[in-house]
Amino acid sequence: MKKYLAIYKKAFTLKRFINLLKIACSYLISLIIRKPIVWGYPPIVMIEPTNICNLKCPLCPSGADQLSRERGYMSFELFKKIVDEVCEFSFMLILWNQGEPFLNPEFCKMMEYANSKRMYLMVSTNANLLPDAGKIIDSGVDRLIVSLDGATQETYNKYRVNGSLEKVLMNVKAIVETKKLKKSKTPHIIWQFLVMKHNEHEIDEIKSLSKEIGVDECSLKTVQIYSKDDIDNYLPANPKYRRYKITGDNFELKFKIKNRCYRIWNQPVINWNGEMAVCCFDKDNQFKIGNIKDKSFSKLWHSNIFNSFRQSILKDRSKFEICRNCGEGVSLKIKNNK
Repeated sequence: MKKYLAIYKKAFTLKRFINLLKIACSYLISLIIRKPIVWGYPPIVMIEPTNICNLKCPLCPSGADQLSRERGYMSFELFKKIVDEVCEFSFMLILWNQGEPFLNPEFCKMMEYANSKRMYLMVSTNANLLPDAGKIIDSGVDRLIVSLDGATQETYNKYRVNGSLEKVLMNVKAIVETKKLKKSKTPHIIWQFLVMKHNEHEIDEIKSLSKEIGVDECSLKTVQIYSKDDIDNYLPANPKYRRYKITGDNFELKFKIKNRCYRIWNQPVINWNGEMAVCCFDKDNQFKIGNIKDKSFSKLWHSNIFNSFRQSILKDRSKFEICRNCGEGVSLKIKNNK
């Protein structure tokens, strides 16, 4: 509830509210008639500042060098163009996808610009290479998710390969302390802990450590896997911490895949080079919608190509591989983690 109140205080405008109603209504009608209707703009837009990362996380397509698309950094000019086209109707920007956003040398400038448009800003980082804490706070970021999957360097480095737990904790402490000095309520700092086989024994310890440091929230999240080898290597022993049911060497999501997806009405992705992706689970931009450098955001969002994909989802979502391992409609956060 506090999150939604914070969004309302910063980003509410009548046009954005009306747009939200349009999208919600068009989605509901689409589910009823089983044909895609899209009114308005997406309330949330995900922008990828870069698909390059400083860590080598084995289950991350970027960190594991499994992305086939070109690597690079979004320019400030392109970012500004996107924001200018959506800010009148969209109220939130999610500023990450595949890669570490703070590697983009213009990232703080990007956040400052989006903040000037009263857009609610969410950022996820591994926090190994953060700029000055004061610069982060002054940029206007509202929610800062810090990926931190271990209470010891040995545990942390098993997944966050090449990362430094000491450096991350130092950076987070600096932001917490600077928030107090500046009497700032933002960013809301979330310690996000991916629960895996090698770190599930540290859950109580990281809860205590997060309280000691003074982060606003400690969030436990289930891990996404891609192959049968990942079952033994990464899935925690406690089924409570899994999003999958296991049958021998096979795995599938615990929840039935329904022929619907709010993400493709609500939250598209613009990759670093301007290519629109249907969602964040299309990590390699398999489904080509078009480039915002060539066409307006509105034309891409309402295009026949995108609507054709939406129609396919309404008909048989399970035929798409990215959908069979997708978080839409799946409980990714682990309850009772306070």
